[in-house]
Amino acid sequence: MYVRVAVLLLSLPQRVSCAPARGAFAHPRRALPPALPVLIKEILALTTRLFSPLTPSLSCRSIHIVALGNEGDAFHQDNRPSGLIRTYLGRSPLVSGDESSLLLNATSTVARPVFTEYQASAFGNVKLVVHDCPVWDIFDSDWYTSRNLIGSADIIVIKYNVNDKFSFHEVKDNYIPVIKRALNSVPVIIAAVGTRQNEELPCTCPLCTSDRGSCVSTTEGIQLAKELGATYLELHSLDDFYIGKYFGGVLEYFMIQALNQKTSEKMKKRKMSNSFHGVRPPQLEQPEKMPVLKAEASHYNSDLNNLLFCCQCVDVVFYNPDLKEVAEAHKIVLCAVSHVFMLLFNVKSPADIQDSSIIRTTQDLFAINRDTAFPGASQDSPGNPPLRVIVKDALFCSCLSDILRFIYSGAFQWEELEEDIRKKLKDSGDVSNVIEKVKCILKTPGKINCLRNCKTYQARKPLWFYNTSLKFFLNKPMLADVVFEIQGTTVPAHRAILVARCEVMAAMFNGNYMEAKSVLIPVYGVSKETFLSFLEYLYTDSCCPAGIFQAMCLLICAEMYQVSRLQHICELFIITQLQSMPSRELASMNLDIVDLLKKAKFHHSECLSTWLLHFIATNYLIFSQKPEFQDLSVEERSFVEKHRWPSNMYLKQLAEYRKYIHSRKCRCLVM
Repeated sequence: MYVRVAVLLLSLPQRVSCAPARGAFAHPRRALPPALPVLIKEILALTTRLFSPLTPSLSCRSIHIVALGNEGDAFHQDNRPSGLIRTYLGRSPLVSGDESSLLLNATSTVARPVFTEYQASAFGNVKLVVHDCPVWDIFDSDWYTSRNLIGSADIIVIKYNVNDKFSFHEVKDNYIPVIKRALNSVPVIIAAVGTRQNEELPCTCPLCTSDRGSCVSTTEGIQLAKELGATYLELHSLDDFYIGKYFGGVLEYFMIQALNQKTSEKMKKRKMSNSFHGVRPPQLEQPEKMPVLKAEASHYNSDLNNLLFCCQCVDVVFYNPDLKEVAEAHKIVLCAVSHVFMLLFNVKSPADIQDSSIIRTTQDLFAINRDTAFPGASQDSPGNPPLRVIVKDALFCSCLSDILRFIYSGAFQWEELEEDIRKKLKDSGDVSNVIEKVKCILKTPGKINCLRNCKTYQARKPLWFYNTSLKFFLNKPMLADVVFEIQGTTVPAHRAILVARCEVMAAMFNGNYMEAKSVLIPVYGVSKETFLSFLEYLYTDSCCPAGIFQAMCLLICAEMYQVSRLQHICELFIITQLQSMPSRELASMNLDIVDLLKKAKFHHSECLSTWLLHFIATNYLIFSQKPEFQDLSVEERSFVEKHRWPSNMYLKQLAEYRKYIHSRKCRCLVM
């Protein structure tokens, strides 16, 4: 049938020119070929047969469009006077037939004294009636007919030419007040047709200014649309793009909305009339709400802050100029915040930094002492003693404990730091001097120090999220003091971060275990990719699994090391991925949901296992057809059957209703 339509279309003449007439389409300027009417009628019949089964609910429907205003005719091709409405009816693929087929229906259209009436078919079998009134004098001549037509309109189109302010003011001053009185929740489209003359000229001479003043601006059109709650469109020309896709797309959207509203109103009337006295269709209940999984709050900052006070895995000790111990710290944390410490601990060279102010600050504030006979040296770990750093500035050294607490807290609580320093140093000049040195320590290479006002940085995020961070040291040998051996490869790490972020590793490195004294630690039961994702979370407090399988492996690793927040993150990731899958993808995917459920239960992920049971029950018709459904335990199977959706009762009622409908050969109210 499609081939037949295509052959008939190719048989038509390439163009049939015509002239408009008041009340309907005019007769053609030249006589139509004798075979043309027969071809057009056959095409219309085939088109109706093709599209009528696709829109059964639209049969015996009609759309009434009222068009008001004069859009001019300076933008049409072939010097044929054709307006916006006529051009749309002639080119829209949703309106059955072309311009020549509309000419055949001209005899059936009615020429009203007020409006020009067009009739066509849209969406296959929906009757489309358009009344167009371009001149206000004609509209006002028969007020009774005009008011009735506007009151019965499903869509109102207001059009004017952007280069004709008279047509715009005629619309604004005459049509709009009438429409406001008769408007009753009817969609309105305002179409501004044409390209403005001299719109882009920068000249301010009187001639150009007068030309621009004769055009209707976009602001005026939008303001008019706001008054009516209308949709505003600018159509620079009446070509296929602006008419078919732009204006036609908006108009067809409102046509579909009008059809839906009429269909719903008809359904309501049918229900109220109680015309159907047979068996009512069963009501499908809503599925049960899925369990809500709440994420655990982050304790990243507090973990690193507690590392300063627990004094575990210390690898650097600060001394005052008198060689008296002042504070202990960790190289990895200091280097994650400051390029000064990176330079001091040889993580980066002066050539890498390339900032003279940072190099000067490092040399002026700190000095490393490597003397083996140092009087204040710690004897806790003779094999690998902490690095000794002498603070040259006495004022800075007196506030070093507060500065370290500020750095370990994320280096963003400037007001608190200034307060603590002010308590120790009474002189405001000394306070400013110490604050400036802290700002120099936190400076980014190559950038001007912008930390001018402490109050403006009070509400910002911790410095872990900016510039250098702990992620810079992830899986890198710099400052590493432990190496994990996984699947024949090695992964370097830093004990201080592992101890601060993971209680299991804190006990492992500080207890009477082999790992406490060993540098190379083997890891079993976890792949390298999963363990790297686990370390990424410990270093950055975030992770992004590649898929559901990797998220489940990461969850198992997090359960092994007792990192509960990472378990919750993996659970949320798996749930989000499954919820976003459409039913077709769920039915065809290779992922074993039952196996996922059993792993979640085995690794004590109660929230995920409960959610997965509800998920299987909610998608019962999909998962019950899969072979792994038989692997559910008796208890799990009982839960799924109890909470299944749709319920077994509903399916039985639906089968009985369908049987009744087919036996009575009556029309279903739902289907």
